[in-house]
Amino acid sequence: MASRAGRPQSYSGPAQRARPAAYLCVMTPEAIKQDFESALVKHFSFKARLRSFLHGNGNEQGPLRDPDQCSLGQWIAERRQGAYRHLPEMRELDQQHRLIHQQANRLMDLHLASRQEEAQAGFGEVQALADHILTLLQTIEARLRTAQA
Repeated sequence: MASRAGRPQSYSGPAQRARPAAYLCVMTPEAIKQDFESALVKHFSFKARLRSFLHGNGNEQGPLRDPDQCSLGQWIAERRQGAYRHLPEMRELDQQHRLIHQQANRLMDLHLASRQEEAQAGFGEVQALADHILTLLQTIEARLRTAQA
C-alpha cells in the first residue's frame, strides 16, 4: 500500500502506538554494561588528559575545553536523544558534564597564565565533579539493567 506521496505506508497499529519510545530500543543487560564501560573509559580518559595538560604535557585543548567535542559529551548527547532519553538522570549527567568542562577551562586558563600551582591545586574540584559523574553513570546503568531483568 502506498501513501499519497508515493512512499509505502508503515503499519502503526494500537500495539505499536501504545509503547513509549524508550521501549523501541531494548538493550540486553550485557549491551548496557558494555555501553557504560565505554562511557567510563571516556570519562577517565578526560581526567587523565586534563591532569596531563596541567602538568605541562600538551594535549589538544578542544576536547578538554568543549563538552560537545569531548567523547563523553558525544556519548551523552547521543543517548539523551536516543535509548536513554526517558531517564531524568541523563539531564543531570549532561549538566554535571558541562560543569566539569567549565572547571577544566578555568584550570587550563590558570595554567596557560603561568599559574601552574594554582591550576594543579584546583584539580580537587574537578575530582569532586568527576566522582559525581561516576555515581550518575553507575545509577543510570543500574536503573537500565534492573529494568531489563
